[in-house]
Amino acid sequence: MGRLGFRFGRCFRRSEDGQAAVEFGLGASVLMMVLIGMMKMCLAIYTYHYIAEAAREGTRYAMVRGSSCSKISSTLSGCPASTDDIANYVKGLGYPGIVASKMSVSTTYMTYPAGITTSSADPGNVVALTVQYQFPLSIPFTTNKTYTMQSTSKMVISQ
Repeated sequence: MGRLGFRFGRCFRRSEDGQAAVEFGLGASVLMMVLIGMMKMCLAIYTYHYIAEAAREGTRYAMVRGSSCSKISSTLSGCPASTDDIANYVKGLGYPGIVASKMSVSTTYMTYPAGITTSSADPGNVVALTVQYQFPLSIPFTTNKTYTMQSTSKMVISQ
């Protein structure tokens, strides 16, 4: 009985030989998933930063190209700017990693200070520019989703 128990214990100990490799494989896969997920989330924050910057730049472009800019300044191109001109300007900024085809731009004009929507780009009115971006988020071992990022900027038209 003593010999049989010794053999059984020795066989049982031999079956643990690959345990460290299996544990490392499981732990490393979870670690890599977390690291890649963190990098993707950082990329999402990076993208939102540039979407917000694009909204501000587009609003600045629109505020100096109001309905009276051709009367005041002959050096500005695209005076007065239409909503298509503003959208093309924002999409053409060329920020790194931002795909222009996934971006949509909408421009609205409002009276100041009442905030009533108008179609007039007269000086003193407010131009509001909203930029939306479809951000694809793919993290390993999860479902791929597309999130809509949005930023709005408002400024008073100067010309």
